[in-house]
Amino acid sequence: MNKIILITIGDPAGIGPEVALKACQKINHSLNAILIGDSIVLKEAVKLVNPDIILRKILNPSEALFTEGTINYIDLNIVKDSFVRCTADALNGLASAQYIKKAVEILLQKQAHAMVTAPITKDALRLANIPFPGHTEMLADLTDTKDYAMMLIGGGLRVMLVTIHRSIKDVPSLITTDKVYQTIKMANLSAQMLRLKSRRIAVCGLNPHAGENGMFGREEIDYIKPAILKAVSEGIDVTGPYPPDTIFYKAYHKETDIIVAMYHDQGLIPLKMIAFDKGVNVTIGLPIIRTSPDHGTAYDRAWRCIAKPDSMIEAIKLANKLKLPLGNGFKGK
Repeated sequence: MNKIILITIGDPAGIGPEVALKACQKINHSLNAILIGDSIVLKEAVKLVNPDIILRKILNPSEALFTEGTINYIDLNIVKDSFVRCTADALNGLASAQYIKKAVEILLQKQAHAMVTAPITKDALRLANIPFPGHTEMLADLTDTKDYAMMLIGGGLRVMLVTIHRSIKDVPSLITTDKVYQTIKMANLSAQMLRLKSRRIAVCGLNPHAGENGMFGREEIDYIKPAILKAVSEGIDVTGPYPPDTIFYKAYHKETDIIVAMYHDQGLIPLKMIAFDKGVNVTIGLPIIRTSPDHGTAYDRAWRCIAKPDSMIEAIKLANKLKLPLGNGFKGK
């Protein structure tokens, strides 16, 4: 029997419901997918995507039947009537958070293999008084996870981030030896989850030319290099820090396997340049498997049936392949 993959439909106002349905149409029979959302949102999305889709409401994964033309879903009944589309809304923010919470509960009960999350928005979460900037931090809280990191995969690149959703002006103060070291450990853990034969990790510097021996900043000398040396002493295959403007070229040409970047845009701009429609986000360090498409809610494109499901499809396929490593609190699947 195929593994069951849970798909949260994300912010109802965005493209999440649409891309989730489109992805399920293409792969639901090779990879058993169950949507988590609200009936009214999914029924409206079906009208948009393909009126011939049959939605089958279930209470839990054990009730799912995977037949041609049918998509199973769990209804949380939060958005009950008409709903706001194409803009941030408090009720949609609450709903998107509850979809995530439900998926985590099911996974912790070992009723499914993994979860794939359609995009949510920080604005909608804030309107709903939910104190998280995004999925990653929310999932860490729901699973009581202290050490975690965001990895992006696409176009042959694998990128791990030391800091995630933080202001650029705050990043230098957040680059500590312990934080860089923990992210390197997460990168090594991701290599196990991905079952990579080669696990070469390259670490970016924070500053131009990786600081040029202190000329452009001391973060590389004071914090990043000590973290690398500590990881090396534990047997991790990691080198650096490297100038960010060169290491991505080497990674693209298979000279390293995973890049540790210091901040969000440093890592994501190169990856999205080559894999904008097929990038996948993976949260490493959780006791569950979670992936997501590497795009946002795209309010400007939502509810027009023009959103591409490519990234969602790749996220579902990757979730099916990933395996939690044994040890370190993980029980594996």
